[in-house]
Amino acid sequence: MITDMKKTFTLRSFLTLSATLLGLALFAAAPAAAQNNKAPADAKCPAVLQYTVERLQDEKPQNLCQYAGQVVLVVNTASFCGFTPQYKSLEELYARYKDKGLVVLGFPSNDFSQEPGNNQKIADFCENTYGVKFPMFSKTTVRGADASPLFKQLTQLTDAAPKWNFYTYLISRDGKQVKSYNSATDPLDSKFLAELDKQLSAKTP
Repeated sequence: MITDMKKTFTLRSFLTLSATLLGLALFAAAPAAAQNNKAPADAKCPAVLQYTVERLQDEKPQNLCQYAGQVVLVVNTASFCGFTPQYKSLEELYARYKDKGLVVLGFPSNDFSQEPGNNQKIADFCENTYGVKFPMFSKTTVRGADASPLFKQLTQLTDAAPKWNFYTYLISRDGKQVKSYNSATDPLDSKFLAELDKQLSAKTP
C-alpha cells in the first residue's frame, strides 16, 4: 500500500511539473501585442516595424507591419512649430514617391509644447491646412523614458532621439538601415532625395 501511495505521489508530482513547464512555455511564446505596443512577430516584417499604434483619425489599432517591404519615413510632427510648413513638403514627397514604394508615417507629439490639441483637432488641422494624406497616428511621446517603443528603438538604432519637431528617420526596405535627419533637413532637400532614391532602388531580398 505504501508503494502504491509513493507511485501516486510521484505521478501527481510529474503531472504538476509538466503542467507548470507547459504554462511557462506558452507564456514565453505568447504574442507581445499587449506589451509595449509590440505587434505579433512576423518573419517577413522588420523588427523596427513590429508595433501596433493607433490611427490619428479614429484611434483604431494599426500594425506597422503593413508597411513591410517599403521605404519608411517616420517623422514627429507638431501644429504650432516653425517647421510645421514641412507638412507640405512631406505630402509632396509622399505623392511623388508612394507608387515607387515610399510611405511617410506622421506621429504628432507635444514633447516640445507645440502640439496641445487632441487627436481630432490635429487630424482636422492636417487635412484642412495641408491636405495631408499620408498615414498619421495618435499623439505620441517620442523621447525620454516615456517615449513610445517605436521611437525608443529608432533612437537606439541611430543613437539620436528627436531634438525637435519634424525630426525624421529613414528606414530601408529590409529594415536593416535606419538614418536620422534633423529638423532643418527639408524632405525635399536634394541630398535627402538622393538618399531616398538610393533606398527606393534597393530591392527587398
